[in-house]
Amino acid sequence: MKHIFVLGARGYRARYGGWETFVTNFVDHYNDENTDLYIAELTKDPSKDKVMEKIREHVYLTYYYVKTDGKTQMFIFTIRSYLNTLKYIQKNCLNGAYIYVLGLKLGPLLAFFKGRRRKLGIHVYLNPDGLEHLRSKWNRVISWCFLLSEWSMIRNCDLVICDGLGIQKYVEKKYPNVKTTYIAYGTNTFDFSAIDEDSVLKEYQLEKDGYCLMVGRCVPENNYEMVIRAFMNSSLNKNLVIVSNLNSSTYYQELVEKTGCSMDTRIQFINGIYDQDKLAAVRRNAYLYIHGHSVGGTNPSLVEALSLTDLNVLYNVCFNADIGLDTALYFENEKELTALLNDSEMLDQKKTELGPKARKRIADGFTWEKIMEQYKAIF
Repeated sequence: MKHIFVLGARGYRARYGGWETFVTNFVDHYNDENTDLYIAELTKDPSKDKVMEKIREHVYLTYYYVKTDGKTQMFIFTIRSYLNTLKYIQKNCLNGAYIYVLGLKLGPLLAFFKGRRRKLGIHVYLNPDGLEHLRSKWNRVISWCFLLSEWSMIRNCDLVICDGLGIQKYVEKKYPNVKTTYIAYGTNTFDFSAIDEDSVLKEYQLEKDGYCLMVGRCVPENNYEMVIRAFMNSSLNKNLVIVSNLNSSTYYQELVEKTGCSMDTRIQFINGIYDQDKLAAVRRNAYLYIHGHSVGGTNPSLVEALSLTDLNVLYNVCFNADIGLDTALYFENEKELTALLNDSEMLDQKKTELGPKARKRIADGFTWEKIMEQYKAIF
């Protein structure tokens, strides 16, 4: 029996971001009767701290309570789950277990416990995510800590799993003696015969092909400000619909004030849609999808958009271009995006041409079933 411990995300089926999307699909699609999966889960209930729960055959959640909120919470959570996992593996004699760490939150601990891990035969795999030190939400001190953690963790793990080719190139150039592999995020397939798309559109006051769409966390590096300004300067006779974590974002109100977008009746904000069938319907009926993410590897929302939306317009960085290739349109600044949006004849033509190419690209290499086969090959 194999034993795989996944640390660094908030948990299984948590409503947050890319890591939680990954963990949910990793658990749901791994499906190996010879492998037990153990997921670290952040809880708000102190009575559940370090409690392990079997949620179904071969899947276990271990809960961790962290009193601290804010930017340090995930660091403390990941460190506690790592230390407890080492104890659990040793206590239960799980020789040859795997620990898959998501993100750069353990710092020097991988080096500090390297001898202990080797005695237990533990393999540590690391997914460093994107260039975490460049994210705008971190101050200079935390950004420096991420760089230090990156240096220590990458040099002391057994394998670096990169979810973007750009990330893999970065790691191999900066750490030439480190073993890496590339495994992207995947996407699900949807049975639209079971989804009442008209009802979904009515719920969110949308019309088929009547809106451009953005989906993602409301943070500066996703370039919402650039996209909103470009859209406001365009003459496109469509709405711009932004689906994001508005209730939990400190940036949302600042964004509205800086752009003055509340004065443009074409711009509509929707607080996160966490029902995947509903979100799929909103994606599929959009006129086009705009992806402004500038930091990270294979972003889940990009893969999902390419699989569902006929026309995708992407911010031109390697993380996006490696996935979109020639199946999407690209922009590098506000002026270029405005020009694209103003050329409605070209957009209509590309919508017909690029949609099938994008769906084929995702179906050929980015379904969760195919991604999981790659993971099974390395565990």
